[in-house]
Amino acid sequence: MTAPGAPRLALLGMGRMGRTIRQLAEERGISIAAALDRGDAVTRASLGGADVAIEFTEPDAAVDNVRACLAAGCPVVVGTTGWLDALPALEAEVREAGGRMLWAANFSVGVNAMLAIAETAARVLRSAGFDAHLVETHHTAKKDAPSGTALAIGRAVEAAGAGALPITAVRVGHVPGTHALVFDAPFEQVTLTHEARDRRVFAEGALAAARWLAGAPPGAVYTMRDVLSGGAR
Repeated sequence: MTAPGAPRLALLGMGRMGRTIRQLAEERGISIAAALDRGDAVTRASLGGADVAIEFTEPDAAVDNVRACLAAGCPVVVGTTGWLDALPALEAEVREAGGRMLWAANFSVGVNAMLAIAETAARVLRSAGFDAHLVETHHTAKKDAPSGTALAIGRAVEAAGAGALPITAVRVGHVPGTHALVFDAPFEQVTLTHEARDRRVFAEGALAAARWLAGAPPGAVYTMRDVLSGGAR
């Protein structure tokens, strides 16, 4: 049975995340209009009339996929990381085309809460002489290091005036994703840790983002902060 009000989805990238999203979508009664993998052209026809596309591919493919979705008039949720140097230009293209894009380094609600907490903690602790360091751990197949989430946490800490955040990236085994932010002083330590136990947490967030983006105003670029707050960038 199709879930009422759920957008029809096109999945771009059928790796681990793409397969997880498809499985969860099917469990939730969300229709999959298209499932495109490496080498498949992204066109209006191949998207199968989808209301929203969800893109989880690789850094060297993500930007072209977003542009193809814009050309096809299909809003797109982007979960691929490692391409954000192209974000300013892509934001301008989205606005000029009157399209809709939502990107996130991480679709977990917990991680997005951690970003806000990290900024507050850095603001409070920097004046007390705490040093900060982030250790992020992911599975060996993850392409980018540091992770997009680690870089986002670094930006949150830097926004608090705490300076650049040193990041250690570990790639081992099958870890979905763990981020440990450590604030250390001579006689005490504060640690903020987010541990993803299952990739379904990212799939859950991506599906929520797709549903939200389907009804968002055109001509704008959004993030998970907009989904959680209901606002726009």
